[in-house]
Amino acid sequence: MLAASLALGAPLYAQEQTPEALIRDNITGFMSDLEAREDYYANNIDELKELVDESLDEVADFRYIGASVMGSYFRNASPEQRRRFAEVFRQTLIDTYTKGLVTFDYDKLRVVDEQRPQRYEDQASVEMEIVANNGEVYPVNYSLRLNDGEWRVVNVIVNGINLGLTFRNQFDQAMREHNRDYDAVIRSWSPGVGVDELEEGGDA
Repeated sequence: MLAASLALGAPLYAQEQTPEALIRDNITGFMSDLEAREDYYANNIDELKELVDESLDEVADFRYIGASVMGSYFRNASPEQRRRFAEVFRQTLIDTYTKGLVTFDYDKLRVVDEQRPQRYEDQASVEMEIVANNGEVYPVNYSLRLNDGEWRVVNVIVNGINLGLTFRNQFDQAMREHNRDYDAVIRSWSPGVGVDELEEGGDA
C-alpha cells in the first residue's frame, strides 16, 4: 500500500521529464513534505489524505486505471457509471495509500540506478525499492503511459503483486456476486491488498 503511493509528490510538469525523473522527483518531494510533519500527519489523517489526493492527481491517470480495473465490463457501463466508479476507485486508493503510509515500517525508498531500456515510445516502467527497518528489500515497478505529452502512472507491481490485475479480479468477482449489477458493485466497492500480503509477495 505504501509503495503504491510513492509516485506521489509536488506538482510537476510531467511532459518535461523522463519517467524515471518524474518518479524520482515525486518520491523526493512527497517524502520531504511527509517527513517534515510526520507526527502531525499521524494525528491528522484527513489532512494526510488531502496531501495524498493532491499528489496523486499530478501523476495518476485515474480514467485509464478505472477502465482497466473494470476490464470487459467497461464496455457495457453507462458514462455515469464509469464516472462514479472512477470517483469511488480514486477514494479507495487514497484511503488505502494513506493507511499504508502510517502503518508500514520502512527505512528508506530508492529508485534503482540501472533502469531497463524503454521499449516503446509511449510506454515505460520505472523500478524502485522499499527498504524496511528490518533490512528487507521490497521491489516496486511503476508502469507509465504517455498521453497528450504527459507521463502518467497506470499500474504498480509491489513485491511481485500486480495491483492493477488484483483490483480487476476483485471487480470481476464483485460483478459475479452481484449478478452484474453495476450500481450495486460501485456502492459496495471496497478492494483491499493488505500489508501482510504485500510483504509475502507474488510472482507477477
